Amino acid sequence: MNKFPTLPNKASIEKSLFLRNSLKSRACRTSGYRAKVVAKMEALVSALPYAEIILAVLLIVGIVLQQRGAALGGAFGGDNFSSTFYKRRGAEKFLFTAAIVVAIALVLAAILNFLLVG
Repeated sequence: MNKFPTLPNKASIEKSLFLRNSLKSRACRTSGYRAKVVAKMEALVSALPYAEIILAVLLIVGIVLQQRGAALGGAFGGDNFSSTFYKRRGAEKFLFTAAIVVAIALVLAAILNFLLVG
C-alpha cells in the first residue's frame, strides 16, 4: 500500500471534467424542462376559472334554447302536456348533444381545477 496519495493523471482529470460537465448540462436541461412545465401549469390554473364561467354560460344558453314552450314560462318549468314523444332532428338534436358535451366539459374542468389548486 502506498501511504502517499498519487496525483491524478491528465486522462483521469479530463474524464472527471467530462462527467461533471455532462451532469451539469443534463441538470440544466431537466430544470429548463421543469420550468416550462411549471409555467404551462400556472397558465392552465389561471385560465381554468374563466373556462368554467364560459362553459357554465354556454350550458345555460343551451338548456334554455331547448325549451319547447313558445312563452317564457317554458324556460321556468312550464310544459305543454299535449305533446308526445318524438325523435329529435336537426337543430334540436345538435343543441341536445352540444349541451351534453358542454356539461361533461364543465364537470371535467371543475375536477381538474380542484385537483390542481387543491
